[in-house]
Amino acid sequence: MGHHLIAPSVLAADFGNLKSEIEMVNGTDADWLHVDVMDGMFVPNISFGPDIIATMKKYSIKPLDVHLMIEQPDRYIQAIRAAGADNISVHLEACTHLHRTIQLIKSTGANAGVALNPHTPVTFLSDILEDLDLVIIMSVNPGFGAQKFIYHTLNKIKELKEMIITKNLSTRIEIDGGVGLQNAESILQAGADVLVAGNSVFKAENPQLAIYALKNLGISGLYA
Repeated sequence: MGHHLIAPSVLAADFGNLKSEIEMVNGTDADWLHVDVMDGMFVPNISFGPDIIATMKKYSIKPLDVHLMIEQPDRYIQAIRAAGADNISVHLEACTHLHRTIQLIKSTGANAGVALNPHTPVTFLSDILEDLDLVIIMSVNPGFGAQKFIYHTLNKIKELKEMIITKNLSTRIEIDGGVGLQNAESILQAGADVLVAGNSVFKAENPQLAIYALKNLGISGLYA
């Protein structure tokens, strides 16, 4: 798997300056641009749809990591892919036929992921894990930025990592919510591969430096 990935979350960006915010990320060693799609139903907030994603795609040189926090996501998967999504993740809690939804994502050519709310056990993924490119573990209750990290998440990461290793898979574990320099190291030590960072990047005094610091965490110790 190599070193961990950093995915700045555009939800925390300044939308009045979206182009320059994305260009700022382009100039860093961030790996993905994390894009939260919210429908006001599955989560109590509304963000943006395919048109804005297409605009982001126009400016971003980083792959778009799209997280669908929406009900009945099958309705939008093709449109989200057409708008430029490289990774598409759906919520386990929003999918009645999860396997079918994952196959639909794969049929578009995108990488397929499943996101779990804080109260959903990782064991619910055991029958689908080998079909997934990534799993997003929500470390806050989804819907809003700037929430505190739920520390029980560390146990879930360890448990999921064990499942991935046991099944000899290369599925990536992505952590979304309340991630910053204060907890990133322990999240990585638990077994995470991708860190989503919103406020800790975009609201930082120096966002480029924040990305650099997150990307280079534990480079000497952790992955020596």
